[in-house]
Amino acid sequence: MASTLADRLSRLVKTMRGQARITESNVQDMLREVRMALLEADVALPVVRDFIARVKEQALGQEVAGSLNPGQALVGIVHKALAATMGAGDGAPPPGLNLATQPPAVILMAGLQGAGKTTTTAKLARHLVAQRKKKVLTVSADVYRPAAIEQLKTVTAQAGAEWFPSSPDQAPRDIARAALDHARRHYFDVLLVDTAGRLGIDAAMMAEISALHAELQPIETLFVVDAMQGQDAVNTARAFKDALPLTGVVLTKLDGDARGGAALSVRQVTGVPIKFAGVSEKIDGLEVFDPERHAGRVLGMGDIVALVEQVQQGVDVAAAQKLADKMKSGSGFDLDDFRDQIAQMKKMGGLAGLMDKLPSQLTGKAGQLGPAEVDRAERDVRRMEGIICSMTPQERRKPELIKASRKRRIAAGAGVPVQDVNRLLNQFEQMQGMMKKMKGGGLMKMMKRMGGMGGPGGPGGMGGRPR
Repeated sequence: MASTLADRLSRLVKTMRGQARITESNVQDMLREVRMALLEADVALPVVRDFIARVKEQALGQEVAGSLNPGQALVGIVHKALAATMGAGDGAPPPGLNLATQPPAVILMAGLQGAGKTTTTAKLARHLVAQRKKKVLTVSADVYRPAAIEQLKTVTAQAGAEWFPSSPDQAPRDIARAALDHARRHYFDVLLVDTAGRLGIDAAMMAEISALHAELQPIETLFVVDAMQGQDAVNTARAFKDALPLTGVVLTKLDGDARGGAALSVRQVTGVPIKFAGVSEKIDGLEVFDPERHAGRVLGMGDIVALVEQVQQGVDVAAAQKLADKMKSGSGFDLDDFRDQIAQMKKMGGLAGLMDKLPSQLTGKAGQLGPAEVDRAERDVRRMEGIICSMTPQERRKPELIKASRKRRIAAGAGVPVQDVNRLLNQFEQMQGMMKKMKGGGLMKMMKRMGGMGGPGGPGGMGGRPR
């Protein structure tokens, strides 16, 4: 949905130039584009109708302020409406989990098989351990899939939490009761309960999870849903809402959601906030869901706040300061430094993770790369790292030593052609030259020069052809 809606609105901004206000005649064209983008994104039809009606009511007759044209003004209105549909400004509690209860706070994970409940349980455990400093216990009440119990054991260890054993011959309520007793006796702050799912909604599953809910009395009951399900997510959400007093939604696989309609539809159907979003397969790939920021992503505005948070968590501040001091002292930028920069980018989610959070105005044509192109670029980055690792410490410090025979040895060690080694050295020389310009105030001059070349998307911007 993100690229479709952003592209359609971008075209509108260009076509509506020169008009002083949003009128009945021009608003119809705008809303048609928005409606088509939402339907293509698999947003439920009642949600689309309500959304369009609200946007039209807010937009009609609105004066266009300052240097904006009607298309630009509409983007602002659509952004607010998107955020409101996903829960912004509705008086709901702040995003995140409510743990205000006598420990252990019990969190029940509900959803269909394949939605990502088990992985999300571990990611949530990781979030609670790392961000909220809680002592967390997980348990699987899925007695129908023995592999799910072992999977939860493995991913819980990766999350830095503790796992309570269960087996397929136990009753789910007995498992839950024993886990809760253990959590109380060993002073755990939070108990996360992974429940069984089915390939579809059935009465037996709903009766079982309702019984678990009655036994545990959880403070949070989270509905885990695959963001790629589209309309199916709406039907599933409605069934779980009727069976359980849901307190929140977790959208999984949001990074792979080409359509994105679930985020709009599920919030409206369930009436409960989207609390978390799964944004990668990594154990820390879970974000607290923020409607305003997600609306910005959908409209191609990126998510700079999330990018800053990612930088704060992923960047080694001491290493960055060390490099800055090294450049200031006049010491050269070497291949070890180049490799460190690649490692820092990988910590922040790789190229795809960074591009997703940058506004489309900054990424230019690079932001329009498809999954195949981004995957190819990620492979190129990994290849560069492999080539550097095949060099000796001396070669990394003094790249000028790398001549023909050394290039052949490095290429063989990395499993790449010699041409790839040459390409890496050329790219390194370009970065080395850029780093020299940053020394002693050269950075400001370089930025001004780039600004004079047309800005982002122009010859000097990030949208230009890569060299």
